[in-house]
Amino acid sequence: MSTETKRVEKRISARAKVSRMLRVRPSEPDVENFEEITASANVSKHGIFFHSYRRTYAAGMRLFVTYPFTFEHDPMKAEYLAEVVRVEELQDNRFGVAVRLIMTV
Repeated sequence: MSTETKRVEKRISARAKVSRMLRVRPSEPDVENFEEITASANVSKHGIFFHSYRRTYAAGMRLFVTYPFTFEHDPMKAEYLAEVVRVEELQDNRFGVAVRLIMTV
């Protein structure tokens, strides 16, 4: 019998391994202003998981996420208000950031 603890699945919808560019910036005025262009590691209907070298992200933080992001005036892009739900420490001083998409802006 295995002694491993089973992780409870909290996802609403399945994830797809999709690598598309996204732009991330804080939506809260009291947070240090930044803009990060990175790529998604996986996506779902309600969320995006991406990698970052920034230590800025924390659970509960609100962000503006533009996905997919190809260029500034792309008519196909969509901007979302999102919330960080999880930050994982990865190798090479990177972090995995999971965000829940709340609504389009």
